[in-house]
Amino acid sequence: MTLKLKLLTSFILCLLTSSVLLAADRKPNVIVFLVDDMGWMDCGAYGSKYYETPNIDRFATRAMRFTDAYAQPLCSPTRCSLLTGKYSARHGITSATGHQPPQSADFKFLAESGPANQPTLVPQSKNYMEPAEYTLAEALRDAGYQTAHIGKWHLGLTQPHWPERQGFQFAFHCHPDPGPPGGYFSPYGVSLTGTASGKNKLGTITDGPDGEYIVDRLADEAVKFIASNNGRPFFLNLWNYGVHGPWGHKVEYTQAFASKKDPRGLQGNPIMASMLKSVDQCFGRIVDELEKQGLADNTIVVFNSDNGGNTHSNTAEDAKRGSASAQLADWRKWAGTQPPTVNAPLRDGKGTLYEGGTRVPLMWSWPERIKPGTTNDAVVAHIDLYPTLVDLIGLPKPADEKFDGVSYSRVLKSAGKLERRALFNYFPHGPSPGRAGGVWVRSGDWKLIRWFGLLKDEERFELFNLKADLSESKNLAATEVARVKELDGLIDQFLIDTHAMYPRPNPAYKPEPSKSTAATKKNATDDPLEGWKARQCDVVVKDGVLSMTSTNRPGTAFLGYGMGKQAGPVVLKFRARCTAGGEGKVEWLGDTAAGAQPQSVAFKLEAGEWREVTVDVPAKGLLGITRLYLPAGAKPVDVDWIEVQGKGANSKPVRWDFGAR
Repeated sequence: MTLKLKLLTSFILCLLTSSVLLAADRKPNVIVFLVDDMGWMDCGAYGSKYYETPNIDRFATRAMRFTDAYAQPLCSPTRCSLLTGKYSARHGITSATGHQPPQSADFKFLAESGPANQPTLVPQSKNYMEPAEYTLAEALRDAGYQTAHIGKWHLGLTQPHWPERQGFQFAFHCHPDPGPPGGYFSPYGVSLTGTASGKNKLGTITDGPDGEYIVDRLADEAVKFIASNNGRPFFLNLWNYGVHGPWGHKVEYTQAFASKKDPRGLQGNPIMASMLKSVDQCFGRIVDELEKQGLADNTIVVFNSDNGGNTHSNTAEDAKRGSASAQLADWRKWAGTQPPTVNAPLRDGKGTLYEGGTRVPLMWSWPERIKPGTTNDAVVAHIDLYPTLVDLIGLPKPADEKFDGVSYSRVLKSAGKLERRALFNYFPHGPSPGRAGGVWVRSGDWKLIRWFGLLKDEERFELFNLKADLSESKNLAATEVARVKELDGLIDQFLIDTHAMYPRPNPAYKPEPSKSTAATKKNATDDPLEGWKARQCDVVVKDGVLSMTSTNRPGTAFLGYGMGKQAGPVVLKFRARCTAGGEGKVEWLGDTAAGAQPQSVAFKLEAGEWREVTVDVPAKGLLGITRLYLPAGAKPVDVDWIEVQGKGANSKPVRWDFGAR
């Protein structure tokens, strides 16, 4: 061999060796694919016999599938916990409020007092993720990763709280965003310079061709990001809009499911099946792109959902509450009165602390590291994602970060079991026996729920053995007294450790009078609201004036009253004043038992001094529950009195003076 050939051979060997070492040293890519409102049983890999999810099911054969994975009952708390590794009790986002304006720095999340008809003071959810949080995206960015967030965010309405400020170098998102931007089909109506109210939404989503489906568009953006990989590791955080309301679906898919039957007789909603099919295709395109780019072998893929399956929207009860008529008509055409999904054998669904609301699908894949086609019953949760990924990748734990979650990388690598004494889920919101939510602890096979804000004779504890009773049908609290005491002690310590704001009795609460005495006490000061119910607001009655301040978005606060046998048309008058002014409406639900649909009529309340407003309510038949929506925001609206009078010649007005004598 000539010297020249020897040198050339040596050079080639050095190049090959260097390439192998570089490949070995290259950190794995990370993809977190989060589905919105996907239940534990909503794909074939987890047991559905109705939904068709071939890409998700095929992924399960390459992944480790977890049977006992948990999230929060609603989306925003889960999303914040995924990115921070912290319980919602610690980071403060406890409900799905990430689309609402951020609270001020001096805002009191637990009021000192409340309306007289409210027995319990419940903490309010923070509406944004704190910019000071050192997120998973920031940790990976600082480790040299290219980072992208695509899809729903729901962790802050204003730009200081957008994903671009939380470690994501590329972001495709919009606000406000509890659901998809302007519906599921383009044009989406998102603008960087618009306002976050009305039809204009803020964000970086751009319109596609008319009729483009947003789930398909998310796949397009994800594929584009993966294909632009330039040798650096990347973190793709894709949080899908499907299968959240407002139930946009491809009719051609829905038609195909309309005649299909579940052999178990459980699931059967063709709209949900259609939407899941689109989500499945989105996920499949991303996995296929990894193969195409030669990146599959060095990419960690996590498939997860943000909360349990939705079992309550667009049912007959929704009709009573007043769903949009076009949406409800479309739902009834395809799904009748079916709920979006059925979580059986799990109890209940989204928005509750039962298993159907918190147990979710979770699968991990990383070729040659995570054993494919395996199932694991370790009790894991949303809070564990951050520390587990950092551990798997081999990054140091971020300095000064306190994780509530733990790493289960040893479980994923089949190197050991997860040593965890207890997992908690804190949700201080309804529905619950006391309308104040609760908290649960799971330790081994046992789960204890402690309900907050209970009234007399209501059960404080529910104890279940999930191994023997996955459906949570047998409350064992009365017979397992010692176990309840032990687990309740763990809950006490959890609330202390996380500095949780604890629901507490309202010192101003006055129980409503019984029906037999309600009429005689109508104008008495022991019920200053005189039978009206305050919703989405805090109310104070003083010197005959009702003052209401919104606890939600401006314009959502209302006073409600059951009008009994009062029939329309009527004239509703009231005297009010407010600083900001704005639009309001009178809404009446009618005789819901007879299938009546909610109707409303708008009015405008001018800013400034006291003004008397007259609203003609063209109701036909019974008024039923009547709601007076007022433009209350951070600044209150004051109401002096309300009066309702029928238009008949002999009709007498009914007047409420709110404690004035």
